[in-house]
Amino acid sequence: MSEQQLPLSDFIEYPQSEMLERATRNYLNLKRRHSIRNFSDRAVPKEIIEQCILAAGSAPNGANHQPWHFVAISSPKIKSQIREQAEAIEQAFYAGRGGEEWLENLKPLGTDANKPYLDKAPWLIAIFTKKRSEDSEEAKQNYYVHESVGIATGFLIQALHNSGLATLTHTPKPMSFLSKVCGRDNDNERPYMLIVAGYPHEAATVPEHALKKKALNEICDFL
Repeated sequence: MSEQQLPLSDFIEYPQSEMLERATRNYLNLKRRHSIRNFSDRAVPKEIIEQCILAAGSAPNGANHQPWHFVAISSPKIKSQIREQAEAIEQAFYAGRGGEEWLENLKPLGTDANKPYLDKAPWLIAIFTKKRSEDSEEAKQNYYVHESVGIATGFLIQALHNSGLATLTHTPKPMSFLSKVCGRDNDNERPYMLIVAGYPHEAATVPEHALKKKALNEICDFL
């Protein structure tokens, strides 16, 4: 027998004129979201990060197994460890391991192997995928893991932006060092992404190249 189905009691229907207004307002809000690399060290209350992670945890996912784990890091010691190991990997990447084409495409963004924001920003959020669900006595396989965690990551970035924080996605490869630093070194979890979150430094900039977004007709067809 399937589990009990409950009435949909919290859906809110808006007049279509308001729907368009809300959709436009949301787009304009997200249009202000930029990846930055110069963060302030101003403190951000833990409660704000908690609410943003709860928002991420509400994302749709395969079989509702919620195949993710978040590690929110404010410890200066751990942030410094992450920076040290990430920069060692990035040194090799920018020395040629990334390949000529990839490195050429990164030039307009002005990135390099130095990652000072990793120990300056008040929060780093490490996101891990989980192959199996461990919420019951018997571990169950998770489904659509990368798709599910990708959606949750998008929810997290949107929540952080909506709360008034700046963000940056950071994906050093390999990221296996994050498993050890975060105490998640097991055969069930893999590091997926690192989100840097905090206030922008007063001297923060945005690469002009990053402001060039494709038009609607370039990213969508209506059939």
